[in-house]
Amino acid sequence: MLLGAAAAVAGALALRVYLQYRAWQRRFPKPPRLPIAGRPDVEAWGDGCYFTWIGHSTVLMQLFGVRILTDPVFSAQVGVRLGPLCVGPRRFTDPALTADDLAGRVDVVLLSHAHLDHLDMPSLRRLADRRVTVVTAAGTARLLRRLPFAAVHELAPGQALTLPGGVRVTAVPVRHWGARFPWNRHYGWNGYLIEKESPHGRPVRILFAGDTAYTDAFATVATPLPPDVVCMPIGAYAPDAFQRAHCTPEQAWRMFLDTQGEWLIPMHWRTFVLSQEPVEEPLSRLLAAAGHEAGRIVIRCQGETFQLPAAAARATTENR
Repeated sequence: MLLGAAAAVAGALALRVYLQYRAWQRRFPKPPRLPIAGRPDVEAWGDGCYFTWIGHSTVLMQLFGVRILTDPVFSAQVGVRLGPLCVGPRRFTDPALTADDLAGRVDVVLLSHAHLDHLDMPSLRRLADRRVTVVTAAGTARLLRRLPFAAVHELAPGQALTLPGGVRVTAVPVRHWGARFPWNRHYGWNGYLIEKESPHGRPVRILFAGDTAYTDAFATVATPLPPDVVCMPIGAYAPDAFQRAHCTPEQAWRMFLDTQGEWLIPMHWRTFVLSQEPVEEPLSRLLAAAGHEAGRIVIRCQGETFQLPAAAARATTENR
């Protein structure tokens, strides 16, 4: 009897999720499949610092030989999984790399929070490896307990740890929420400041902002040194009510300026339809907000690669 009652509750919840999603979907844009810039040749990367945007909030970075992957989502569809079915948005751009491309080639995975479009279990299963260390938000390590990672570390905002390879990760506060399902009240949400010593005698500093609404908290990241690269979300802001959890492109540019960072990689757009704005609008608005400084926005399509200029990184520190 208890099992039957539980099945009935689960079925009712699934139906509610499905009907709510279909109601939202009718108001969302329906884009065609869009192209990507190409497939990055990761094996050709040298010893410096490289970045490529795979899609959504999935960024692959290599910092002096250490490869870090953020919020890996390679699935064609994300959402609530009901056996073989999935209720949620489908990709309208392919990932620039697949999980199979990166299996065994990643050292660190960073997970900002447990939302289904950021913590994707099918993608994580394909990446799970005894050589991979995971850093995730408070309360969410239990979701990964059956996956064979080397270690899974939880961080709350303000906490930090140093990983194998000399990468230091500090959880920074963002304005969002972390529940994977309505009853997950205890799941946290983070951005991350990533630091790695370089041959130039100063650490390279990267801010991965995760998912966030507008906040003035990123100004603290500029001390003692501003980040070299900032990965900032720019999509999922319409209707206006969504801005309680997601920033507009103009707000993303303002937060980037607050960090005093040098280069901006926009993310969380042009992959899944999660909101009502036209799918190409976020970048257009970001470029307009940046004005004559738009050249600091270095990746504008999935599959593009940016190499951090070592001389420019040194000059950034010396001139501030």
